Amino acid sequence: MIDLVIRSRRTVTPEGERPAAVAVQGERIAALHDYAAPLDAAADIDLRDLALLPGLVDTHVHVNEPGRTHWEGFDSATRAAAAGGVTTLLDMPLNSLPPTVNVAAFEAKLRAARGRCHVDVGFWGGAVPGNVKDLAPLRERGVYGFKCFMSPSGVPEFPPLGAEGMRRAMEEVAGIGGVMVVHAEDPALLAEPNGPTYREFLDSRPGASERSAVARVVRLAGETGARAHVLHVSSADCLDVLAAAQAGGVAVTAETCPHYLTLAAEQVPEGATAYKCCPPIRSAANRDRLWDGLAAGVLSCVVSDHSPSPAELKVPDFATAWGGIASLQVGLAAIWTEAARRGYGLADVARWMSVNPASMADIPRKGGIKAGNDADLVAFDPAAEHLVDASLLHHRHPVTPYHGSRLRGAVLTTWLRGRPVDGEPHGRLLLGEQ
Repeated sequence: MIDLVIRSRRTVTPEGERPAAVAVQGERIAALHDYAAPLDAAADIDLRDLALLPGLVDTHVHVNEPGRTHWEGFDSATRAAAAGGVTTLLDMPLNSLPPTVNVAAFEAKLRAARGRCHVDVGFWGGAVPGNVKDLAPLRERGVYGFKCFMSPSGVPEFPPLGAEGMRRAMEEVAGIGGVMVVHAEDPALLAEPNGPTYREFLDSRPGASERSAVARVVRLAGETGARAHVLHVSSADCLDVLAAAQAGGVAVTAETCPHYLTLAAEQVPEGATAYKCCPPIRSAANRDRLWDGLAAGVLSCVVSDHSPSPAELKVPDFATAWGGIASLQVGLAAIWTEAARRGYGLADVARWMSVNPASMADIPRKGGIKAGNDADLVAFDPAAEHLVDASLLHHRHPVTPYHGSRLRGAVLTTWLRGRPVDGEPHGRLLLGEQ
């Protein structure tokens, strides 16, 4: 007898959307059958015309625990993730104290996370000045790769790598496996804002800074043989550099985020620092070009860069407010709202938000509805509309630029390895290939 069957006329597989019955045995997808196939199962759920999506894989989340758990934490972040259809996330190494830059810090992270996760959680290590010797032990312990900054990170305990330090780190990564994920802004082209307005903040972080930094990442990836991934691309001026590198065989991929694809500088109210992030939200015309880059495959992943903070750090001054957007729970609905308006389908969204992130980070058995994968599944109503109320989100603090937005798409049930996420944490800590 099969443990569970979930049927949907809109099952979203890596090959596209089709009617199917997904058979689950234990924690894995055993097989896909015809939608109406008679199957002997302990439980048989028919979603009819509701969609069945693969659980999303969000490879860019700042959980902030331990050390800054008053900003966010594993319990609240993973509750929000599950409510937003995310079944696997990778935690970033900074904003927690200590940052994950050596094995001792990683062990502290694991202790903080154990028993508190409602979804499966893996981890990035950090590459900072002076810790090249720590990268191989971190990789052996189970991090999926390494995050570095090319410009100041915003927290003093996670400084940026200079040109030589980045080269040495990427040479090390080329030898030990994994991927170097890079916050790419050229500090030489950044400035302090001239005042408190959004326009002054935006002018202080021009697209040219991203383009210059991405060109350096591409060059180093080609010279060292390391696999590189450019984080949170906000400027479409980077697309031609990335496209040329990919066409030339350089092992470089890139992501963007829901806020860059759904929001625009023209709509940011003055003083509304819930919209502040680095790199910044740019113009509507730039946003359209990012969608073109996504359609072309130059940008392969859409992930949240969920970087929350207490409300008191979001002072109404763009020069001094904390830069980070909280969107983990609403990213799927935000992207589906805009994607559907632009003529894309649920299979496109699943590719950008599940299949490709799992592939980029090399997370086995995640990212798609296919036999052998973990039974990470999401019942999704693509037609449901709702107003975002920040106070009802599971994020620790009710701060998000999506507050008051009308979005399409509702997550009805999230299954993690065949079990509904129902309030009792049964997420696992994922360790990379060792």
